[in-house]
Parts: sequence; C-alpha cells; structure tokens
Amino acid sequence: MLRAAARCVRPGGAVSASPGRRHGGRLLADALVAQGVRLAFGVPGESYLPVLDGLHDVRDRLQFVICRQEGGAAYMAEACAKLSGEPGVLFVTRGPGATNGSVGVHTAMQDSSPMVIFVGQVGTDMLEREAFQEIDYRRMYGPLTKWVGQIDRVERIPEYVSHAFHTAMAGRPGPVLLALPEDMLYEEAAVADTPRYRVARGAPAARDLAELEHLLADAQRPLVVVGGGGWDPEALAGVQAWVQGAGLPVACSFRRQDYIDNRSPWYVGDVGIGINPKLAQRVKDADLLLVIGARLGEITTSGYTLLEAPVPRQRLVHVHAGAEELGRVYVPRLPINSGMAQFAAALSSLRVDGHRWAAWAREARADYEAWASPRPMPGAVQLGDIASWLSENLPEDAIVTNGAGNFAVWLNRHFRYKRARTQLAPTSGSMGYSVPSAVGASIAHPGRVVVSWAGDGDFLMNGQELATAAQYGAKPIVIVVNNGMFGTIRMHQEREFPERVTGTELRNPDFAAYARAFGGHGERVDETAGFAPAFERARASGTFAVIEVRIDPEAITPNTTLAAIRRNALASR
Repeated sequence: MLRAAARCVRPGGAVSASPGRRHGGRLLADALVAQGVRLAFGVPGESYLPVLDGLHDVRDRLQFVICRQEGGAAYMAEACAKLSGEPGVLFVTRGPGATNGSVGVHTAMQDSSPMVIFVGQVGTDMLEREAFQEIDYRRMYGPLTKWVGQIDRVERIPEYVSHAFHTAMAGRPGPVLLALPEDMLYEEAAVADTPRYRVARGAPAARDLAELEHLLADAQRPLVVVGGGGWDPEALAGVQAWVQGAGLPVACSFRRQDYIDNRSPWYVGDVGIGINPKLAQRVKDADLLLVIGARLGEITTSGYTLLEAPVPRQRLVHVHAGAEELGRVYVPRLPINSGMAQFAAALSSLRVDGHRWAAWAREARADYEAWASPRPMPGAVQLGDIASWLSENLPEDAIVTNGAGNFAVWLNRHFRYKRARTQLAPTSGSMGYSVPSAVGASIAHPGRVVVSWAGDGDFLMNGQELATAAQYGAKPIVIVVNNGMFGTIRMHQEREFPERVTGTELRNPDFAAYARAFGGHGERVDETAGFAPAFERARASGTFAVIEVRIDPEAITPNTTLAAIRRNALASR
C-alpha cells in the first residue's frame, strides 16, 4: 500500500516531454501529477470511470484515497490543504456526489483553503435535458467557489487544470470546481502537460510601510490580529518574531490559534466565538488595530460589534491578499494588498519602540492566562482539565482537529498550540469535520500524532470514515464528548424558548464498541482521572481509537449551565 509523504503535493511535478495519445481520464491524471499532487480524496462514480483508469497508471505517484461519503472526502481534501498550504484535491460523481461534497467546499470557501474539485457530468449530448443526475454546476457551485469551469474538449484538460490550480492559490485562496462531461473523458488527444503552477502575490509598497511605521509611533494601545489563509510556517515565524521584538500584543482569529505559539508572552488569545470578554473589550479600546490576513467577518468581529461599520473608531490597518476584502465592511485607515509571506518579510524593516504599550501588553497576557485556566463544571468529568492535559502531554507537532459545537469551546480555550499547522477546525462552523479531517491528516502525516475532538452529534455525521482510517492504516485518536444532545442548539433553545425542548435530544450508540466494530481501539471515560490512562492505552494500541467521554448535560459551556440559562431566560420574561 502506498503511504503518502508528509506533504499532500510534491515540490515539483514532472512534465511529459513527448506525450502520445491519451484518453481524457489519463490526461487528467497526468495533469495532476504535473501539478505536484500526491493525494486525492473521493468516492468513485461511473461518471468519471476514465479518470479512475488514469489514476491506476499513476498510482505510484498519486494516491487516490477511497472515502465512504463525499462530505467526509471533501473535509479530508480541505484539511490536506490547510496542512500543506497547497490545493487539496477532491473527486465526486455527478448529482448526489456533488451535493454531498458541497459541505466541505463551503468550508474551504469560508476558511480560505485552496481546493480543486472534479465532479462528473452527463455527456455533452445530454446537457440541458435534466438527464440522469444532471446539475448545472455553475449555478449550484458559483457562490461556493472562486471559479467553476466545465471541460468540453479533451485537448484542453491540461489548460483547465493549470487554470484551476492557479486560481485556487491566487489572492485569497479558495476552492475551484471543474465539471467533467462523461463523453469528453473517453475521447483521446495528443497534447502536452502543463508545468506546475506558480503563485504570484503582491507586496506592500514602501509608502504603506512608512505610514504603518508612523501609525505605530503614535499608538498607545495597539493590537495585532493574525488569521486567514495563504500563510506558510516561515511567514508566521517572521510575524511572531516581529511582534515579540516590538512588544506588541497579538491575537489570532477564530480557529487559527496555531498561527502564534500560545506560550509566547505576547500571545493574548483568539478573537472569535467564545471570546474572552476582556479581550473583546481590548479590541474595542485599541487605538491601532493591525489585522494581518484575517477577514473582518461576523465571527472575527463578534457580530460586527467589536468595530463600528463602516468607519471603525480604531485606526485600522488591514493587510489581505485579496483586494476585494479591503474595505468590504470596514473602511481601513491603511489598506495593504499583500501576500502574507511578502508582508512578513517587509516587517523587519520597521523601527518600533514598544515601551509605550508594555503595560498594555502585560495586562492582555495576564487576562489570557486567567481565561485559559480551567474552571470547574458539573459532573465527574472536567473537560478543561482534559484539554489542559492534552496540551501538556501531546508532542508539539501533534495535529488536533475539532468539529463545530459547544464541546469545542473547552478545547479552544484550554489547549495551547505551539506550532503552525497543528490545528484543523472549520471557521465556517460546519459539523462533521473533526473525524474525516483527522483521518486525512493521519494519512498525509503518518508519523505524527493526530487527535480528533468531536461531539456526539458531530461524530456521527461522518463517523463512517473510521472505515477509511482502517483501510489506509491511519491512526487518529478520536475523543467523543457525549452529552446526549445537540448542545449548541439546546443552549440557544433554552435561552429563547425555555423549558420547551424539541428536536435536540440524541440517543447514542456505544461509541467505544463502534470503534471496535471497524477494527479500532475503544474506551469509555466517566471521570477525569480515567482519561490519561485511557489515552495512553489508545496511543499504544497501534491503530485508530475512539475514547468516549461522558459529561454532565448541564455543562453546556465553561462559563454556565443549562439550568442557569433557563433561569435567566424565565426571569427576564
């Protein structure tokens, strides 16, 4: 069995010197190899059989990972993109396959993750007849992608694939979709492959850097926020070195906490759902807000409340690779259209004296450390203590994934990320992400520890991908936080309609037995003290594992309980 290297793509792909006639499926497989692709994820379908045939010929260079549902496959491809910084590749069949896979494509769009999606299509002679499983992908996927194309001529496959990879990586990274009419894939052509894509990004102008230096010289309460897509570890290291040298407090945007070493005395927390109220106030009180890479959307701005729209009180410097993001909601004092690596390199030229805000930075760090300290919750299991134990005991390069739901708040709040590309989580708030992203990460990085933090509802949306883990020897350790409900919705339900519980209760299986049914290791934890030995047994098992952690349903967030929310709601009526 071919094991993937530690990257989803090769540094450079070969280009055919004198290609002969090839059918469309082989042309496409060779085009992916030429783009440097090493891993592709998908569920097979009859609409792209020639592609499967072509992949057979390049199987020593490109591994096609067979998944059990297109949504899980899409999350794996998106996770691979986050880990490598280069396009994740997804194959889905027409109609139902395309609709199932859309959940991961939407995540890639909102998370600024580069992806190239190939979807089967009916033959060109049947288009516009509502043929079997026919969908107009331009209309369906237009809002979810940067570009949707359809390859109608076999000889243009290399051109379209090159265009797709360049578009996915240009500016703000994101997903691109190519539809593959079935008859086109069977046709043959003698055409050369295209070279591997090259990424071109803008850089800050000298006048922009001079103005930024001037704004910093006048600041008393500056705050840096780092986030978004398009980063590499070297660029992040450059930004961290600069903020540390300047003594600037730095936060990360939602679910980008691995961008800055959380142990740094200048790291002050994350700006997103469940934000530390003191950090939220600090964002409002800042006189200079330097936002590097993050979109200023609903989550980053706490529902557009941390900054006033359209002109913020704070002097806003917004750096983004996508020009369309600058001024989209907020008018920046200084907009800078630049790639992240280019901006990080330019920062070293700035002269910054951080003495004026030293106390401001120390206070912000103290607020973070107090916030990250676990608080007691109802029941025998303390999730904050478990998240802290994982933070202290996992290797620094361990990959930690989570899906969406209140269960994730404990991980986001109490786990400290130490290195770049160790956090996989959907900023889109998409459930079902944790398990497949962990499986994909373990396939791509077989030598690293991978831990999935999932809720009970979150887990069962894509728990079937444990079968993919078993098939490819992946070894993620999945922690299932079981409270018997869709907890986030129940919390909002009690706040808006107290004592009227409908549609949020869950009857769950034995999750440990579920893991064993797939050939993995299973454990159940009912008290905090049992977690560490259960985790060590799971890690020593030599296979993938599920640890079911049963918590008190009252423990709905680290700050409150369902009963308290209900009481407050009833009292306010």
